[in-house]
Amino acid sequence: MSFGISLQTSAPTLVLGGADALSFAIERAREAEAAGVDDIWLNQGLDLDGITVAALVARDVPRVIVGIAAVPMYPRHPVTLASQAKAAQLAARGRFVLGIGLGHRAQVEGVFGVPFDRPIRHLRDYLLAVRSLLDTGTAAVRGATLTADLSGAPPAALGGGVAPRIPLLVAAMGPQALRAAGELADGTLPYLTGPRSLESLIVPVISKAAAAAEVLGGYARMPSYQAVLEREGISHPADLALIGDEETVAAGLRRYLDAGATDIRVSPAAFATDEERLRTWRLVGELVRDAASRTRAPQT
Repeated sequence: MSFGISLQTSAPTLVLGGADALSFAIERAREAEAAGVDDIWLNQGLDLDGITVAALVARDVPRVIVGIAAVPMYPRHPVTLASQAKAAQLAARGRFVLGIGLGHRAQVEGVFGVPFDRPIRHLRDYLLAVRSLLDTGTAAVRGATLTADLSGAPPAALGGGVAPRIPLLVAAMGPQALRAAGELADGTLPYLTGPRSLESLIVPVISKAAAAAEVLGGYARMPSYQAVLEREGISHPADLALIGDEETVAAGLRRYLDAGATDIRVSPAAFATDEERLRTWRLVGELVRDAASRTRAPQT
């Protein structure tokens, strides 16, 4: 458990009082550290670069964790973002946290002129690339919306990963982004979120996704399963998991029947409670009864 504060990377001119934005942010960070906070979170706006400011703040406040919440994926390439994050981690002597966000369509397309195309698919490929780059210094991701492939780069050009491992968080609030965060990152950075949303949506969805990813992760490293996943157009077995209410799961199972399956076996990746297990088994029973009634229905 920790308690921290948010700090503007570029404070408004009226607030600066004649100081420059960088000096102002560093001074406020010193005050926060003196007050005893655990961590300081800087934002990424359209002015100063948030990761650069975080690195400089971390050099001046040697006790607290310094994070960025959050850098939009667009238009920054994963290789560029990872190189900046590694430099910040070195400057912070291991106290930097990287937050990534999807951004907003109006800004991505209106300001940067970049298509806001398939953002969840882009997020998944982006996280895969960034995590590999941070940990190993290289990546071999060729996804539907981005390419981050350094497999052909000369070894001398690759500096390797950085230690300690940089925590990677996602500014996720919708179910699909939360599942991606649970499977591929270390947590989420919700904003304008109250206790009700945390309890009913964010915590359950990201926790289930993280548990499923842990159970299924080993298969993603097996060549035979990698080929199957590639054919399916996904990168992790957890992408196949059916997570949701009875209607969502039943619809997902019926897609297998539509594709030609004659028998279906439901394999649990992770049940948080016995009630979840029983709900799933009761749903399977309902599908059995539904299939039986369709078989007995008279032909007309």
